[in-house]
Amino acid sequence: MADLTNILEIATATHPGMVRSHNEDSITADAAAGLAVLADGMGGYNAGEVASGIAVAMISAETRKALTAIGDGLDIAAGEKLVGEQSMRANNAIFQASQSQPQYAGMGTTLVVALWHDNHIIVGHIGDSRLYRMRANKLEVVTKDHSLLQEQIDSGLITREQARHSQNKNLVTRAVGIDPEVEPEVHSYPVEVGDIFLICSDGLNDMVTDEDIELTLASLQANLPLAAQQLVQQANDNGGKDNVSVILVRVLRSFPARAGFVDRLKSWFK
Repeated sequence: MADLTNILEIATATHPGMVRSHNEDSITADAAAGLAVLADGMGGYNAGEVASGIAVAMISAETRKALTAIGDGLDIAAGEKLVGEQSMRANNAIFQASQSQPQYAGMGTTLVVALWHDNHIIVGHIGDSRLYRMRANKLEVVTKDHSLLQEQIDSGLITREQARHSQNKNLVTRAVGIDPEVEPEVHSYPVEVGDIFLICSDGLNDMVTDEDIELTLASLQANLPLAAQQLVQQANDNGGKDNVSVILVRVLRSFPARAGFVDRLKSWFK
């Protein structure tokens, strides 16, 4: 497995928001593995926190294990399969827990999994948490929400501006752990040096417009930790109606698949 520690710069921030008493978001980011995972839990009591925690812990641990086993043999297609399979395994674990323990009945979570490999990013997602990419100071949404609002936008029933003020913001059409099976949406995209990726729960984009997110990232991109904190602060300043979590990842250099192998060869002959 190639070590991307010096390839990816990562900053994270998470906050319960101004209304919720506890944080049901879970996040992890591992530059060495080229992996970031975010989950926004849902359910009564602390069940949402449990669901998101299971998803993030399980996917990050099992993906790292698989990457170590596969090593330099991983290609993009195999990476997409890996992300999809780990997402479905997390779904099964959360669903089984909700079925066997009454206090967790109906719990679930959204999910975004990002894996950087061979100058690509492999993205798997379920629900309405998002992954954005900023390239040349232009922000673009990479994922497409699995939500009632998105379906209404796609069918022309409402505009994006109307969607911003809708009361149906939290109605997802796909989630992890709610049903026995779920289909993650998995795609891969070429990466360029200098790209900044933003993974966030809807507590950010429901409170802060894409235009303001773009402006913040463009102005603070030299300091990713500050940018992450500022995005969370903006969400809270605008009402903070939900938990808000942010993962920022900047690509510092090219990372072709054989880089890890070549680096190890060089270290052997030092």
